[in-house]
Amino acid sequence: MALLFVAILAVVFSVVSSGVVPAYHGYGPVHHDPLEGVDYYAHPRYSYNYGVADGLTGDHKTQHEVRDGDVVKGSYSVAEPDGTIRVVHYAADDHNGFNAVVTRIGKAVHAAPVAAAHGFLGHGHY
Repeated sequence: MALLFVAILAVVFSVVSSGVVPAYHGYGPVHHDPLEGVDYYAHPRYSYNYGVADGLTGDHKTQHEVRDGDVVKGSYSVAEPDGTIRVVHYAADDHNGFNAVVTRIGKAVHAAPVAAAHGFLGHGHY
């Protein structure tokens, strides 16, 4: 019996020291990660809309975006201080990268310049 124990101990020692792991044949418990080899990639897909229209502050903007896998498409608009509306249509994917087309709607309105008061600017009288 002692000789059998020494023989088993010698085999275990040689396997451990050699780095060779014996094959599992379905006998006894083996502790493996149950999620090993599971593909965690989920196909991303969403669509959303967002908008603000505040007459008191003049804040007006919208956004819409759709994603299907690695392709994203969308647009947004924002009211500019000059009275125009900037509209941006964009798309992004693995093949073409990110592309955007920017347009403006409306005519820019700028405040009239304020005339300098006589005697304060450019005349040397302070």
